Amino acid sequence: MATFLYKVGRLAFRRRHYVALLWIALLTLAGVGAASAPAAGSTSFSVPGTEAQKAFDLLEQRFPGMSADGATARVVFKAPAGEKLDTGANKATIEKTVKDLGDGSEVVSVADPFKGKAVSKDGTIAYASVKYKVSGMELKDASKDALKETAQQARDAGLTIEVGGDALTATPETGSTEIIGIAVAAVVLVITFGSLLAAGFPLLTALIGVGIGVSAITALASALDLGTTTSTLAMMIGLAVGIDYALFIVSRYRAELAEGREREEAAGRAVGTAGSAVVFAGLTVVIALVGLAVVNIPMLTKMGVAAAGTVAIAVLIALTMIPALLGYAGRKIRPTGQKSKVLGGGRATSAQKASRPNMGTRWASFVVRRPLAVLLLGVIGLGAAAIPAASLELGLGDDGSQPTSTTQRRAYDLLSDGFGPGFNGPLMVVVDAKDSKTPKADVTTVTDKIKSLKDVTSVTPATFNKDGDTATITVIPDSKPSSVTTEDLVHGIRDAGTRIRTDTDSTVLVTGTTAMNIDVSQKLNDALIPYLILVVGLAFLLLIVVFRSILVPLKAALGFLLSVMAALGAVVAVFQWGWLSGLLGVEETGPVMSMMPIFMVGVVFGLAMDYEVFLVTRIREAHVHGEQPRQAIVTGFKHSARVVTAAAVIMIAVFSGFISSSESMIKMIGFGLAIAVFFDAFVVRMAIVPAVLALLGDKAWWLPKWLNRALPNVDVEGEGLRDLDSKDSDPDEDRELVRA
Repeated sequence: MATFLYKVGRLAFRRRHYVALLWIALLTLAGVGAASAPAAGSTSFSVPGTEAQKAFDLLEQRFPGMSADGATARVVFKAPAGEKLDTGANKATIEKTVKDLGDGSEVVSVADPFKGKAVSKDGTIAYASVKYKVSGMELKDASKDALKETAQQARDAGLTIEVGGDALTATPETGSTEIIGIAVAAVVLVITFGSLLAAGFPLLTALIGVGIGVSAITALASALDLGTTTSTLAMMIGLAVGIDYALFIVSRYRAELAEGREREEAAGRAVGTAGSAVVFAGLTVVIALVGLAVVNIPMLTKMGVAAAGTVAIAVLIALTMIPALLGYAGRKIRPTGQKSKVLGGGRATSAQKASRPNMGTRWASFVVRRPLAVLLLGVIGLGAAAIPAASLELGLGDDGSQPTSTTQRRAYDLLSDGFGPGFNGPLMVVVDAKDSKTPKADVTTVTDKIKSLKDVTSVTPATFNKDGDTATITVIPDSKPSSVTTEDLVHGIRDAGTRIRTDTDSTVLVTGTTAMNIDVSQKLNDALIPYLILVVGLAFLLLIVVFRSILVPLKAALGFLLSVMAALGAVVAVFQWGWLSGLLGVEETGPVMSMMPIFMVGVVFGLAMDYEVFLVTRIREAHVHGEQPRQAIVTGFKHSARVVTAAAVIMIAVFSGFISSSESMIKMIGFGLAIAVFFDAFVVRMAIVPAVLALLGDKAWWLPKWLNRALPNVDVEGEGLRDLDSKDSDPDEDRELVRA
């Protein structure tokens, strides 16, 4: 591996014009494709294998044109103080509004509140239900604008109007702090390298890689049903890993220059050593992201695969574009310890450097002297941070979790005041009586059984399809949609349906937004352990090959579990308990998103292995070259601690930039990943890892002889490159280097 990548690095350095043109051409091609591709909204949402999805599919067959999974809007009216809605001008305004709501090309139906008995008992609150042909994620902007304009006209007439439902699903906005995150990354790079030019290379290559990845996603969005959240995740992860991967190669290049190597040789060795770590670090991230397909939720699978593609681009661009840019820079990129003239730096003498051990050396020396104390302190600290995770409540957000400044939240509150909290989460019960000889009798039995259950406020009369073999029943719970009581009611109806199926030939299915949220949460929970086994198992095998050790990959996996549990604890404390919620812009607390644990497991594991590979390969390199275990730890930290620290700060800055997003899911993901990287990089990898390695000594690198013979030698440490030290470089290559 190292020898091959060494050749790739030298080739890219020599043929830099072709390499640069290739990546610019790819960026241009992807940009043109994105600009010319048809616009696509957010990805459509389906969850195969769940009862709620089966019911939606059945309704599409038995009720053609019903658009069971189409978007809905609830336009809620409230009368002025002291007035009622069913009299005079108020009633006329509502009737005109209902008429205007039905004019859209995507509207299926509009229910008049007076005809549909959708007026509260005191006559002050009413709502009109609008049904659309497509889901809220696919609804055209023109339809959303028409809905907002119609509501505003009613407001101008004197009524309080708010709009709830999923029809106003909006594209998430990430805010200005995303740019601030990149700016922080730039500052950290300048401090790390002491050179504006060297700092600019990782940013440039990361932006090119993300530009290609996001443009490709945009170009394929319509054809592959990819949505805005997909590109946001790809951008988030692509930026973070793209900067980090380039950072490690540039840093190693400067270290090779400090050893006295020629620039082309230094570029080749940087790609051969640090580039090998980049390849395997990237593979762990790709495995974790592609592994999300195990959950079998198409939207999540697409998000993972798209982000994995962007990571793969980041790896390729770091291995080729970075050495090409280093070739262009020439002597403007200075060796480690020598700062740019722009920053007023000079070169320290070897005596000065020897007398001033860097921070990484001092920290590693401290840890290897007191490994047990550092280990216990790190584990106890992460364990304390993980305590809130024991109170983790999972769910999918509804309008009740929206900020109070939104019309969706105000509509939610008005409906709760006028009709009860359960009115915001109606359940749709579908009775499939196609095989029954007495469908009407079976539906009556189902209706009576549902009415006898607890937490049921009302049950509407059944609506049959044209063939009379399928009926829908709307059930209004007594509790809010996200409550445990409502979840118990859904399970209660399904249990009753199972018994009814035994006594009759009819099948009972429960669907609707609330039921779908419950099914998605259950599906994600069920998939967590298989996903964890798959991803950690594959990465464990990969790390055995990289480190040629059993205990080092095991330590890496256990350390990851500590950091991800601590990060989940922090997410619970902020988004569920409300700690620091004002500082982070969390307006409403509530259950943590159902997909958060499995998503954090996947992404954080991949990123955690980045630092493990970068840090431990440097330690193993020193050990392979003859140093004792504890001295190898100090040497590894001497060369890599500063860069790993910079990489972690950059990644935290990039992820933190997404905390300002208007979309609660993006906000939660940004915070969760940022805090997870903090815990993993600074507590696990920088403290617990060297402590454990110091305690294990030579045993850390133990590998059974039979397994050592069976494993391929990927040579991540660059052992094969040592033979090149005694050889002169090719004269033809030297002449070409001089000409460059």
